[in-house]
Amino acid sequence: MGGNRAEGNLEPTGSEWIRPIQRQSLSELAYTSLREALMEGRMKPGDELPLRPISKSFGISATPMREALLRLVTEHALEMDGRGRISVPHLTRATLIEVRKIRGFLEGNAARQAALAASPEAVDALEQIHVDLGAAQDKGDFSRAIGLNTKFHLKLCEIAGLPVTYEVVSNLWVRCGPLLSHLYDAGLPPDWEPHPHLRIVKAIRGKDPEGAYEALNIDIEGGGAGLLAHVRD
Repeated sequence: MGGNRAEGNLEPTGSEWIRPIQRQSLSELAYTSLREALMEGRMKPGDELPLRPISKSFGISATPMREALLRLVTEHALEMDGRGRISVPHLTRATLIEVRKIRGFLEGNAARQAALAASPEAVDALEQIHVDLGAAQDKGDFSRAIGLNTKFHLKLCEIAGLPVTYEVVSNLWVRCGPLLSHLYDAGLPPDWEPHPHLRIVKAIRGKDPEGAYEALNIDIEGGGAGLLAHVRD
């Protein structure tokens, strides 16, 4: 997919998420920006990241950018071929299914814990993320909607007060995030009534841990079912 792309051209994904970096710790800041872009589906499987053009886009030298890219390669969020070209990896069906099962367990447990521990203000903040997601969908801003979907799930782990779970889950989202670029390929998702996110919010607000766990797994299984068509056997 990305193999025939001219060096320096990040299309069709676009590069609107790139911002010039002007502070210290350039490698760390580049790493964080790339990681967030992967997590939010702003890059697609197969996209190449040529060192010099992307360094120029970020406004930094090649050395800190190389460090950031290689760090993500080490974490299996990016891959490097025998010629040193770095790209976004394609997930296999087995990997996606495994990631979904792990997410179902970890995020489901976080939903349970959130139902027991979350403050009303925290639940309001979680619900607002979904409201913003719906508004982005209505405007056809699917890139923003995908980012807000990621934010919803990570916020759930945050309000559960489970920092280790948050760290592990965020790493899983980095791995599967690029696949989310296909989430709206067929248009808007099915009109679930109510949407699983709202079921999650309702269960947490109602102090219903098992209901929250079930709603979270319905969201993972149902919401991502179409993504199986975009992975490799």
